[in-house]
Amino acid sequence: MPDPRPLTPRAGALAPLLTTLALAFGFALAQSDVVNVYTARHYATDEALYERFEAETGIEVRIIEGDSDELIARMQSEGDDGPADVFLTVDAGRLWRAEQAGLLQPIDSDVVEAAVPDAFLHPDGLWFGLTQRVRGLVTSVDRVEPGAITTYEELADPEWADRICIRSSSNIYNQSLVASLIESVGAEAAEAWADGVNANMARPPQGGDTDQIRAVAAGECDVAVVNHYYLSRLIASGDAGDQEVADAVRFVYPNQDGRGAHVNVSGGGLVASAPNPENGRALLEFLVSQEAQEAFAASNNEFPILAGAAASDAAAGLGDFTSDAVNVVSYGENNPEAVRIFDRVGWR
Repeated sequence: MPDPRPLTPRAGALAPLLTTLALAFGFALAQSDVVNVYTARHYATDEALYERFEAETGIEVRIIEGDSDELIARMQSEGDDGPADVFLTVDAGRLWRAEQAGLLQPIDSDVVEAAVPDAFLHPDGLWFGLTQRVRGLVTSVDRVEPGAITTYEELADPEWADRICIRSSSNIYNQSLVASLIESVGAEAAEAWADGVNANMARPPQGGDTDQIRAVAAGECDVAVVNHYYLSRLIASGDAGDQEVADAVRFVYPNQDGRGAHVNVSGGGLVASAPNPENGRALLEFLVSQEAQEAFAASNNEFPILAGAAASDAAAGLGDFTSDAVNVVSYGENNPEAVRIFDRVGWR
């Protein structure tokens, strides 16, 4: 079993030596009964899924965990001699980065193409979504009437001055949201929106999505922009404090009378230099099966990609939604412009 710690770009220079050592310790690059997974998903339920896959196929799943960018750098350093067969990460923008680095190959799978909706599938099959992550709005139950805000665009209205909490511009979820707006309404309108939201913030960007929800519950702001599953976790928590926070807010799926809510993905692809491509393909096909999709949904309250697969009770309790039909590939393609927009409007 290889060292599970992420390899930093500095250590990546030692990749040829590490590959030799890995071989010495039994991490063979090409084995008929092995699939090597580089993953930025850190959920216990994923481990359980790998165990099910092993039991059903006899193929051993070997895991390297790490930060997305570190794993991408590691694969680049290892080159064609690296052991990675499958790359898994969160956010389409990060999958696009792997694609741009030339690290992925077409999956070429009828199973994946049948299971994954077009909006969540790379046109050339280089990567695809495994779960859906809706970036919506959380509003105060006490200070915001139902229906008072229903679209992303309204976040930029003067009515919401000093009332919005949101993460920093360096957050990939926010970058992908603006990238989707660029695709839907154009760069000029997306920049005007970002400028308006920046002017309406109740405090400088800070913390993660759960921190934004807690800030609304505490009265620091009235509206926050968050991924749905952060609220679902609080709803499903047995902690009384978490329940109090969840009861103080409501979730809003934006733009339901228009283009639909912005949906991102966690996803994966087959590594271009995979020494065990058939095993990698088999694992990726397993991950879009109903069994795996419902396990994903249960573990992190994400929505399944597969039609007919059940969501968790906490996620389903947020209600039904219509998603934006924009292909998630555009989140990566438009990411550089999204970053420039954040810089121009002064969004920290």
